[in-house]
Amino acid sequence: MKGNIVVGQSGGPTAVINSSVAGVYAQAKKLGVNKVYGMVHGIEGFLEDQLCDLDEYLSDPAGIERLKRTPSAFLGSCRFKMPKIEGNEEIYEKIFSIMEKHDIECLFYCGGNDSMDTVKMLSDYAAAHGKSQRFVGVPKTIDNDLPITDHCPGYGSAAKYIATSMKEIIRDNESFGAKKPTIVIVEIMGRNAGWLTAAAALSKDDDCAGPDAIFLPERDFDMDKFMAKVKELAVSKSSVVIAVSEGVHDANGTYVCEMGREVAVDAFGHKQMSGTAAMLAEKIAAEIGYKTRAIEFSTLQRAAAHIASLTDINEAFQVGADAVKAAERGETAMMITLDRNGDDPYQCGTSAHDIHDIANVERKVPDEWITADGMGLNENYEKYARPLIMGELIPLFINGVPGHLVRK
Repeated sequence: MKGNIVVGQSGGPTAVINSSVAGVYAQAKKLGVNKVYGMVHGIEGFLEDQLCDLDEYLSDPAGIERLKRTPSAFLGSCRFKMPKIEGNEEIYEKIFSIMEKHDIECLFYCGGNDSMDTVKMLSDYAAAHGKSQRFVGVPKTIDNDLPITDHCPGYGSAAKYIATSMKEIIRDNESFGAKKPTIVIVEIMGRNAGWLTAAAALSKDDDCAGPDAIFLPERDFDMDKFMAKVKELAVSKSSVVIAVSEGVHDANGTYVCEMGREVAVDAFGHKQMSGTAAMLAEKIAAEIGYKTRAIEFSTLQRAAAHIASLTDINEAFQVGADAVKAAERGETAMMITLDRNGDDPYQCGTSAHDIHDIANVERKVPDEWITADGMGLNENYEKYARPLIMGELIPLFINGVPGHLVRK
């Protein structure tokens, strides 16, 4: 590569998105790229010419190691929807003028569905207007809902946190052995795809029975069946722990969290999910009289770098590095995919795939991985997900807590 490059982060952060930035930087420097810029707050910041020079933070290998142990988006993220090209050409021209100003020939964007749409639109504009700049997507989403790729960097670490926390919640709720059942409802992220909530199943092991039920948005939520299941479990158990996706909805498409109340909408038109566990716990307490507790993991599940999966960290780094390799080959309008080619032992490679097959497409948990009653996952899911949570990278502790790399 003759020019400089820029990397940005977009959408919800993860425990390993910074490892992808580290991978982009390390591979670019290996290829002799002069400047590796970071977008400050994604494409939204880039439109304001907000950049940082990553040499300041990563030229020392110790910086890369610290970045790999830092959660959230080191560069700053955004939720900015690129407008349609027609009638908004000046926004696209501004992006290209900033790239030309800094002699940037390749742009790498780490993100999920909406971020890949940004890569697609910038690539399309470049192709239609004879621009030479190249654009490559680096997959990132704890939701694990990008198509084509076997799985998404960020998912393995979130799944590891969820499985670990579920196991600890189950252990805690079992400790009292009260005569009157205690029902714990755990709300896990997942608007339309239940990949994260499915990870609750990974808490099951020789020393843990796992959650008593798991409800995903892939199946319509039936309140009557849910209440009947709670009553059934409470007959024989003093401790009942149930995992629910924040996006579970009834047959009419109404989210449980919005039943009886209004919910806000974000810049992409997505309803902001929250309150599913609280609503269900209140209903159980009011109608059946059991003691209940609602737990919402919220941002904890995407920020828990202290228990990140080493497999996930390494793969996040690899997709970043391989995005640079793809651009070096002259490829554009691509996203790097993870391609599983072995389960025993687990093996996974990468390839570059056309962004047009990926942007705005959502992959859900396969129906055949969900149990017949719609309240759990079978062994096919565990075979798929267990390898993704394996391994640990010990944090660099400072004054008793993990140390992070922070942008000035």
